[in-house]
Amino acid sequence: MAVTHPRQELLDRLPQAQRERLSHIDFKLYFLGELRRSDVAERFGTGPAAATRDIAQYRQIAPENLLLDPAAKVYRSTADFAPLFEHAPLRVLTALSQGFGEGLGDDLKPMVRCEFPTALSLPPVSVLAPISRAIHRGKAVRLTYTSVESGRTEREIVPLALVDIGLRWHVRAYDRRRKGFRDFVFTRMETPTVLEDSPIADEEGPNQDDQWNRVIELELVPHPEHPRPEVVLMDYAMPDGVLRVKVRAANAGYMLRRWNIDCSPDHSQRGLEYALWLRDPLALYGANNAQLAPGYRDPRAESVDKPIRAM
Repeated sequence: MAVTHPRQELLDRLPQAQRERLSHIDFKLYFLGELRRSDVAERFGTGPAAATRDIAQYRQIAPENLLLDPAAKVYRSTADFAPLFEHAPLRVLTALSQGFGEGLGDDLKPMVRCEFPTALSLPPVSVLAPISRAIHRGKAVRLTYTSVESGRTEREIVPLALVDIGLRWHVRAYDRRRKGFRDFVFTRMETPTVLEDSPIADEEGPNQDDQWNRVIELELVPHPEHPRPEVVLMDYAMPDGVLRVKVRAANAGYMLRRWNIDCSPDHSQRGLEYALWLRDPLALYGANNAQLAPGYRDPRAESVDKPIRAM
């Protein structure tokens, strides 16, 4: 039976709002090394007295985590600091690079100097909003869509989920015109309208999308031709030499291309950008977009050169 630490028991008894404030204090000390009373007051819109009480509560729970610098009127983290809360790396990086709720819209500022790639393609908010409403409420959408294959057409779709493939966002949806599940790119949509009175048929529901519901486990290993495999093991935290990743079949090809994984059966892709190799390319068998994966060869001979037709 797992034993709960007394500190954790104390944190669990606190109201959710107070835990959020204490987590923010923990974050500031852990990742920025200092904390001011105004950091809490401005972030949560509380008065100075309330911020002082929150800091006092934190000091009561973890007195060894911070020391007051009276000259600068700032609390600093100690060499013995141990975080009270779990901080997910992706959320930490987002907060450090884009702010942590201070400010609105374009006023958000990074917490530390940082650089990240500019998004070349983002969905218009006027298109994103009705699509997200339809997903949340289980509704169909009527829109004008321009595809590489069919040009500009009127469609009715039943959105299932939003997907980020690194270079763009798209929505996974049932296409009533094609009678199947497809990927629709946001920037190719025009005037989406939620259809309030259009019932969703059984075959249009998320449980019927086999590619979406099929989960593939990929075993990624250092590329056999990489000059420093020990560096790859460090980069991807692979203590046993294998990185196991689960992806949906509907997204597998996109993800493997985004990650630059050599998916050739004979690890024939060359270049330092291919740090990892898919140990068993047959794991992708049956994934509709597998041919998007670098070096992938369809084991069905008649399909080897068959291109993936873009939506």
